[in-house]
Amino acid sequence: MTKQERATRTRQALIRSAATVFEQHGYAQARLTLISSGAGVSTGALHFHFENKAAVAEAVVADASRRLRDMSGAIRRRTDTALQALVDSSHALAQRLREDPVSRAGFRLSCDGERATAPDLRLEWHHRVRELLDEAAAAGTLAEDVSREDAAAATVAATAGFEVLGRHDPAWLSPHMLTGFWQLLLPRLAAAETLAHLDPAGTGAAAARTPALAALAVGGTEAAADVVAEVAEAN
Repeated sequence: MTKQERATRTRQALIRSAATVFEQHGYAQARLTLISSGAGVSTGALHFHFENKAAVAEAVVADASRRLRDMSGAIRRRTDTALQALVDSSHALAQRLREDPVSRAGFRLSCDGERATAPDLRLEWHHRVRELLDEAAAAGTLAEDVSREDAAAATVAATAGFEVLGRHDPAWLSPHMLTGFWQLLLPRLAAAETLAHLDPAGTGAAAARTPALAALAVGGTEAAADVVAEVAEAN
């Protein structure tokens, strides 16, 4: 392993440890000694990568932002329609919030008053939702009388609410909860000829969702694409 590879691995370990510490203790009570010990390195090694606690928090949010972008992009590339990609992305986001401490901490750090830091992940999610709705409208799969602004607001408000409520009760982030939400909303959003082809529980590619998300966290978009391709070949 080269020196650069070791440095990259140490930085990622510190980000993962910081996410756990921020989630357990909150930003104000988090200590750099807890973060460094959780990563298995010295505080000196931590300061080699990050100037202070604020810099660590910014790195957690930035990593969560990257994971959100990579996840959404990978799903859109494998999904036939923008509306189905929106459904699948919401399910994948909920899974990340259930299973990935970096994503959970990133949302909390970027959105809560305790430590608001750029980028704002809810705003990024809103932009992605709006992009998919714009794409659906251009393709004629969105109902003509639906306001894209209102649809985006409803989707983001619901999913952001699930994120907050899910901190205390994981059932709010369950596939069942997301499926029920889309069963209510899709009949209003989708054009009549499109609705029958949409799955509120996620597409058949959902079987690849878990390993693909794990690959995204480790190796980025290309690794996730490889996993999806392997699952498709196996099926």
